[in-house]
Amino acid sequence: MRNIPYGRLIETYLVGTLGGFIFFLGGLPLPWVLGALTTVMLYQGVSKRLMSCPEPLKQSGFLVLGMFFGLYFTASTLGTVAPYVLPYVLATIVLIAVSILNSMIVTKWIPVDKITSVFGSIPGGLSEMVIASEALNARSSLVVIFQTVRLLTVLFMVPFIVVHTFTSTGTSIGAILPGSSYVFGGWGYLWFIIPVILGVLFRKKIPAGIVIVPLAATALLNILFVEMATLPPLLLIIAQITVGIGMGKSISFADLKLGGKYCFVYFGLTVMLILISFGLGVVLATFTSLNLPTAILSVAPGGLIEMVLTATAVGGDPAVVSALQLVRLLFIIIVVPPLLKWYFSRKLEPKAA
Repeated sequence: MRNIPYGRLIETYLVGTLGGFIFFLGGLPLPWVLGALTTVMLYQGVSKRLMSCPEPLKQSGFLVLGMFFGLYFTASTLGTVAPYVLPYVLATIVLIAVSILNSMIVTKWIPVDKITSVFGSIPGGLSEMVIASEALNARSSLVVIFQTVRLLTVLFMVPFIVVHTFTSTGTSIGAILPGSSYVFGGWGYLWFIIPVILGVLFRKKIPAGIVIVPLAATALLNILFVEMATLPPLLLIIAQITVGIGMGKSISFADLKLGGKYCFVYFGLTVMLILISFGLGVVLATFTSLNLPTAILSVAPGGLIEMVLTATAVGGDPAVVSALQLVRLLFIIIVVPPLLKWYFSRKLEPKAA
């Protein structure tokens, strides 16, 4: 962190925070991440001023978000969701397989490499897919663009379709906000030192380790040892802004221009994936005791928070949706990257020889 241009760093955070606030006021999805990403990217491209976000700072944002996601896991949630894990994982495998197959097929007609295409369309978290793609030397800037297209398509389409399909029996979609029940944890925050240390130590040893390791460590501590304190909402906002700035800084106008030519392709892939996920949700509801809204929102390739809020609005089970969405995310970032790395490495070895 030495030799940091602090003036440029402050300028970067002012631009990113302003963008996040504008997106927040506009009610747009993931405002603090996508708002910061958008404004930093545009400001850097128009002004030709290189924004500043040191790698340790960016990784600290991932660490905080990993711990935040880990807090969703409780013993009662795991007990409730346990009977649905196997059929849900099978549905997830089908969804991922279709996503990978389609994203590899389209590379026959567009000049995007298969690794970038796959990670740009897999229904995982935007941040996690970017980290995993970097480990395989994909074009992470294009992964951000294609994942953003996928994310925005899902977040606008899925809640709209589900809310207008099912009768609302719950609260309004904006009634629950992360951190609304925040209570200062005092000395309880010392427990978070363990996930932070483990995240830093293993950040390069497993795919997306800077996110998945603190997530897993926080979940285990929360379930087995101690009730973890709630993270301050302001800290979560700062972490999201930091992650958004880090991503926006890595996107050049040249990459955006290239990606823009093919964004409609990944929009089409996402719409197809949404329709398939709805079908898998119907199948899951048919063969389990899950009601239809809960099953559809659990399989839907969307953001956890948005899907949980939608479940609340249409009479689904928010606890089950949150747990299963986390199972999908964990499956994607733990199982999929190593398999893809093995597959693509096997394909590249003959070429290298």
